[in-house]
Amino acid sequence: MRYAFIITIIVLLQLFSFGAALSLEWWLQPWSNPALHTVPWIMVFAITNSLLLLTVIKLFANSYRWISAWMLVMHFMMLTALSTSLLYAGLWLLSELSSSALYYSEILAIGLRIFALLFFIGLFIHSLYSAYVPVVRELSIKINKPLNNPLRIVVASDLHLGRLFGNKAIARLHVLINRHQADILLMPGDIMDDNTQAFTDYNMAKDLAKLVTSLPYGIYATLGNHDLYGHEQPISVALQDAGVQLLNDDVTCLSHQGQRIWLLGRFDNHKRQRVATTELLDQANTTEPVILLDHRPSDIMAHSQLPIDLQVSGHTHNGQVFPANFIVNAINRLGYGYEQIGTGHFVVSSGYGFWGIPFRLGSRSEIWLITLTSKDNS
Repeated sequence: MRYAFIITIIVLLQLFSFGAALSLEWWLQPWSNPALHTVPWIMVFAITNSLLLLTVIKLFANSYRWISAWMLVMHFMMLTALSTSLLYAGLWLLSELSSSALYYSEILAIGLRIFALLFFIGLFIHSLYSAYVPVVRELSIKINKPLNNPLRIVVASDLHLGRLFGNKAIARLHVLINRHQADILLMPGDIMDDNTQAFTDYNMAKDLAKLVTSLPYGIYATLGNHDLYGHEQPISVALQDAGVQLLNDDVTCLSHQGQRIWLLGRFDNHKRQRVATTELLDQANTTEPVILLDHRPSDIMAHSQLPIDLQVSGHTHNGQVFPANFIVNAINRLGYGYEQIGTGHFVVSSGYGFWGIPFRLGSRSEIWLITLTSKDNS
């Protein structure tokens, strides 16, 4: 399975390189000597395979970020070429319908290349904005169990706290939570970006601890796959020292204005020995409200048959970069968003942070503000 994944990545990189080189050759055509048309091809494939080699041999830390960034650049080149082609096709069709000849003149050629450059830059600006400027998704849910007073829940999954997403992101989250007067923050996994190095170096614990104390019921979290890649123990300790209450295959009971609410948290399925959801439910009173934190949304259909009122998940990032969002939604019952299935309510967030590089296209950095009430109070 691992080798199949590596081979797939290598093949995709070569295909991306082909498309990017073709796009670059077209863009440079008016200004380049015909004898130099092979230069873009040599340059693109040299960069791709050099970065691929550096990543495989792990010559320097975080080399995957460089190849991810280069793959994004090539992807944006191809999206730009596609958009420019559609624009030209539209102009051609318009000229045919209006019976006016459209000649591929030098002015048109330069105009299309100016459009392509602006579109390419626009993709980067929009993607950076979507990664760093979060949106608040507000949702009201009514459950079939007694709940006398509404519970205002903020869900922030997939923070991936690291060098590119740290103190400012935590401070921004603090402002958003205070603005919406939330009772509790739930973080269903991938809190750290693989390890605690940046978390420690930039003293993020101080800002996270302030966030914990600002909430009436604090922060509850479970670990995702990126929290389990060899640094589970230091990540757990760092979060607990900041006041975050971890629910790793664990159950706790929250008293909300005298009424009990059960919180269940599962390890990500990267942890092969994780406890079954049914075993966790055995430790709770399921006649009372039950909220589950489960990093991946892969067990949603099974959980819809259980007495779970609300499940919050992340992991998918809603694909993070178009068109991966279509793939995510094709392979998951619920790859992103909200859906009621049976009596259960399921929320899959695209995440507050990002993986690898700070770009989102076709997805958005977000938090969910969920107001939980009872149908009995309608």
